[in-house]
Amino acid sequence: MQKNVTVIGAGLVGSLLSIYLAKRGYKVNVFERRPDMRKSTISAGKSINLALSDRGWKGLEGVGIAEEIRKIAIPMYGRFIHHKNGTTAFQPYGKDKQAIYSVSRAEINMKLMDLAEQQANVKIKFDERCTHIDRSLLEARFENNTTKETSSICNDLLFGSDGAFAASRLSMQLSTDRFEYNQHYIEAGYKELIIPPGKNGEFLMEKNALHIWPRGSFMMIALPNTDGNFTCTLFLPFGGEKSFANLKTREQVKAFFETEFPDAVPLMPTLIDDFMNNPTSSLVTVKCYPWTFDNKIGLIGDAAHAIVPFFGQGMNCGFEDCVVLNELIGKHNEDWEKIFPEYQALRKPDGDAIADLAIANFIEMRDKTADPKFLLQKKIEARFSEKFPDKWIPSYSMVTFSPHIRYSMALTEGKRQEAIMQKVMAIADIDTKWDSEEVEKMMLQK
Repeated sequence: MQKNVTVIGAGLVGSLLSIYLAKRGYKVNVFERRPDMRKSTISAGKSINLALSDRGWKGLEGVGIAEEIRKIAIPMYGRFIHHKNGTTAFQPYGKDKQAIYSVSRAEINMKLMDLAEQQANVKIKFDERCTHIDRSLLEARFENNTTKETSSICNDLLFGSDGAFAASRLSMQLSTDRFEYNQHYIEAGYKELIIPPGKNGEFLMEKNALHIWPRGSFMMIALPNTDGNFTCTLFLPFGGEKSFANLKTREQVKAFFETEFPDAVPLMPTLIDDFMNNPTSSLVTVKCYPWTFDNKIGLIGDAAHAIVPFFGQGMNCGFEDCVVLNELIGKHNEDWEKIFPEYQALRKPDGDAIADLAIANFIEMRDKTADPKFLLQKKIEARFSEKFPDKWIPSYSMVTFSPHIRYSMALTEGKRQEAIMQKVMAIADIDTKWDSEEVEKMMLQK
């Protein structure tokens, strides 16, 4: 029985995966390219706050650590929309106080590392960059970033969980005939900013909401942190009239924010310095195939399916990978020749689906959340779902609050529902007829 595992990457998914495997009796060696973030200063401006939802919680509950993570998570019950004219609107995410939870990427990663290292059979080595994987020997080779010393390890199983630009995936790509790989960058990049807490440590905006400033081709969002501040992220095209390319001077930045986000500027005393000093980062979607090799090597998390952050599902999807893999270990009694093919067959369609859903949600967040017609459509869907919960689950709820529904099913069903809603929204005087029998009959069609 294979009991020794190499995990490349001690990020969110790699750390959780190591806990799952350790609890099944595996000895796990984790190698992380970066220094130990618990002991070093984390460079600012390179993170987007994460939104934990039901799929992610299921992953944490599977190894009994959800309550530890709840200590550093803040519930967000809906979108708090900030219009350019200064008015605001709250849009609940679901019903009965359903929420997604804001967590700092660094905080949850450090917590997961702590919980992984509490397992007697997990060891994490930092500053170790993967340089090659030899498939024939099942050997992973590393170079230490500080000493430049090289090392290697041979184990029974190997997992690549080293992110969107995974060295493990590249090694597999170069050694696999007909390996399919596609990466796509959206036209927008992002920059991290901050709204600090008030004088007494209080939140300066509604704490339990995800704040959005939708502006059509761009937007800013803000998520709460446990210390009272908000991590803000500006998503803006790299080029064009309103773009990062046209925000080169302090004066340009000041004028842009005062015009586009006038209610936020007074809350951001370090805005100009943060904008000038923090990096502008790109946003990539990665799709690849296969995810498993020789029934001994597997890609998981962003290494298999990097997605843009606009549905808040990157981490949740990676955690769901761990749940599915763990279920298959039990189902096939640790027979990896059966586990790996089924893991790939189940997760590849779902990884592709959530990637497409995330791109679509970018358009919804930056543009449609301020559109009265779109808001009416969502109102109709919510009302219909309330009356006929077995007939209609809104697309957002399928993805965020329904972990029993696969992403691929949510995408297919969401497209079917959207086609119906386009017909509904085309009804004359829909704004007065929206809660009518005519609309119900149309929405009940197959």
